[in-house]
Amino acid sequence: MAEIIVTFNNKQYHLACRDGEEDRLRNLADFVDAKADQLKSQMGAITDNRLLLMTAILLADELDDVKNGALDLDSPAIYEKTLAQAVKKVEHLARTLEGV
Repeated sequence: MAEIIVTFNNKQYHLACRDGEEDRLRNLADFVDAKADQLKSQMGAITDNRLLLMTAILLADELDDVKNGALDLDSPAIYEKTLAQAVKKVEHLARTLEGV
């Protein structure tokens, strides 16, 4: 087993992976961190737990769109519109969770 260090929300985490998969795991972690940065830039200060939850929901929403053929990743305009819609959904969910 290999171990790498990844960064999420300016914090470092040690993760284990199979030998040879280090670069893939780093790339995936960088992608997730970039999504979190997008959310932070739109929402401002946010707790780590909430940021992680919202990032996961945003990525799950995008994955669902891709799986269902609703997202054409070759079209930047459609991708940006879909991303903005997903962010609105996540923000609504976050406000709902804060009220609980």
